[in-house]
This record gives sequence, C-alpha cells and structure tokens, in this order.
Amino acid sequence: MRQSQLFTKTEKTAPKDEVARNAELLTRGGFIYKNSAGVYSFLPLGLRVIRKISEIVREEMNAIGGQEVLMSALHDKHYLKTTGRWDVDVVYKVISGEDKDPNFNISWTHEEIMSEIAARYVNSYKDLPFSAYQLQTKFRHEPRAKSGLLRGREFLMKDLYSFHKDEKDLYRYYDMVRDAYLKIFERCGLKAIYTLAAGGDFTTNLTHEFQVVLPIGEDTIYVCEKCGYAENDEISKMKDGGECIKCGGRVKAEKAVEVGNIFPYGTKYSEAFNVQFTNENGEKQHVVSGAYGIGISRLMGVLVEKFNDEKGITWPESVAPFRVHLLALGGANGTKVYADLQHAGIEVLYDDRDVSAGAKFADADLIGIPWRVVVSEKLGDKVEVKRRTEPAAQIITVAEMINLLKNK
Repeated sequence: MRQSQLFTKTEKTAPKDEVARNAELLTRGGFIYKNSAGVYSFLPLGLRVIRKISEIVREEMNAIGGQEVLMSALHDKHYLKTTGRWDVDVVYKVISGEDKDPNFNISWTHEEIMSEIAARYVNSYKDLPFSAYQLQTKFRHEPRAKSGLLRGREFLMKDLYSFHKDEKDLYRYYDMVRDAYLKIFERCGLKAIYTLAAGGDFTTNLTHEFQVVLPIGEDTIYVCEKCGYAENDEISKMKDGGECIKCGGRVKAEKAVEVGNIFPYGTKYSEAFNVQFTNENGEKQHVVSGAYGIGISRLMGVLVEKFNDEKGITWPESVAPFRVHLLALGGANGTKVYADLQHAGIEVLYDDRDVSAGAKFADADLIGIPWRVVVSEKLGDKVEVKRRTEPAAQIITVAEMINLLKNK
C-alpha cells in the first residue's frame, strides 16, 4: 500500500482524554478513532492488525474442531429471561417500534442463542461432541469505560461453545482449548498465565482466565514462581510472598490484564433450553456445555501496552499491519523496490509522500512496522535495512534485503 493513498494521518500529540498508552499510540498512529467512551472505530491500519489476530485465532480454533458461525447480534428478550440474566447490569436493552418497554437486547454474550440452536440439532449421543465459534462485536454497559481497548463498551470477541455427553468429555475438550489458547497468545508474542478464577455472571463454577502481566492491569493475580500455578485475587487464599498451595513455592502478586477465559457450564444452559440427547441406553440426558472467549480488540490493546518504546509501537511480526515500511528519501523513487517486495510476497507500506525525511522516520517509529527499508540517492542501488527494535542498520542490495526478510 502507498502511504500517500492512506486517508488517515499520524498525529504528533496524544488525545487529551486518553490516558492509556495503547489508546494514545493507536490514535496517534491512525489505527483507531474514538467515537465515544469505550467505543472505537478501526481504521485501515488497525483493521489489518485485527485481521492478523483473528486469523491466528481462527487457525487454532479450526485445529481443535471448532466450526465457525455468525450468530445474531439482536436478541429477543426471551433468551435472557429464560436464564434470569435479563436484568444483568451490563445488558443494553432496545425498545422497538411503538413498544414502551424494551423487548430486545444487543449481544453481550451468546450462551442462550447457541443453546437454543443446539437444541434443534442435538438428538442422539452420536451428535456429540461438537463445538462452534464466532468472531463478533459484543456490547456491554461498562460503567468504567477507560484504558483504551482494554475496557470497552463495544468490542470484538471470539466466543466458542462446546457440547458434550458428559463432564469427562467436556474437560477433555476444556484442556484442548487451554492448550490452543496458550498457543494463540504465544503466536501473538505474549506470555499468558493460566489462572483459576470465579465465574461472574456466567456460572457458579470455578473457571480459568488467561492473564498477561502489565502494570496497567486492573486484576491482581497470585503466581507461583516455582510451578507457575496462579489464582485470581477474587478467589485466592494465597498471598504475596506466601507459599503456593500446589508445590510450596514462593508466590508473587502481579497486576495483569485478562485476554481470554474458559468456562465449564455443566448443564446450566442445556437445562434452561432443554438441550437433551438420547444416550447409548436409550435414556434422555441434558447436554453438558462449556464456553471459551478471547477479546480480539482487547488483545490488540494489550499488544501495544506490551510492545512500545518512547518513539511508538513495536509490533510483533505476526500481528503487524505490514512487515516492511519502505521509505523513499530525498526525491528517490522507491517504486521498483516496492514492486520487488510485493513480488516476493512481503507485505509493505510504501511511504511515497512528499514530506521531510525526519517526518518519515518519526512516522515509521510511531506506526511500528517490524522492518524499515530506506531508499535514497545517496545509497545508489542499495538499501538501508533496520529492525524497528534494533539500533543498528545495514546497507545491502535489494536482493540481499529480500533474501534476509524471507529467511527471518
């Protein structure tokens, strides 16, 4: 993509109403636009990052047998009335037509929707197990909409739902999802801590969260430095500096941000929606289910909080909007190098704008694409190549540059 054709522009100063580092840098870099508190639009660069994260998630969900669906975002009130969640504080309710009372809500979660769908198609033990997932926008009335993408009222989420004949099979799949989640976060460049937690408005069972240690985090978790066992402060009896209940190792308190969670529901939702199957003995049983979420847009915010410096964002290669930022300086024409990179299958943002070299370098650092390639008349038929996270650059031929990028 040519940067001269990018309709967004970078900004030198951060928005006055944003205090979180992710919101400041993503806004300045032209990745997001704040519409209101907790509500953001994703601009071309930001959407490319969202799609990179989403594709990693899709690949790992497909690998464990998840089938992608897209469920309705507008829900008739009978869904939440059935499970007693119609009056949960976070629910946005909608009044339609001439009705005086709300009779719909916009999606904050999809357990009820998916359970009703499952009831249509599950009849026999032979129909189980199965799992379905979606990537969809969720809406929650968040009273503390702050911290940029870390706490929003509208956000993109991946939610997976699984259905089983018994708890043994549920926990077999639960462990598969745990492993898939850890792989997702690792592929995004993050170390997530598997953490025992409460179920909140979703279940009375104990659940698990995936937490990333960050100073900006609103959660406190207690992590064993020896075995890695962790618990959320909400349910933990462990204390900072105390002993781990699993191995006796030293426990450390950490501030962290939740990037994913998994919930074992048992028969809670299948009983509400009468999701039953006939077992091998011809007897009727309620299906056992679980749910598994990842905040896609929140994950983008966490990545920026984790990967930045005084100049801007430092994206991991797996989620960066482009792999190479090509800068043409001093009237040099970078079209040939741009074409060579594209021909080699390397994603490139070509800064062909008529602005100063200083402005181009500053924008490249702010946007944070992993590799910077410079063409200029001083370099002749060679280019200057530099990693965003490293101080030293090297001057090499275009062929050597492409070979370097293809082998990294």
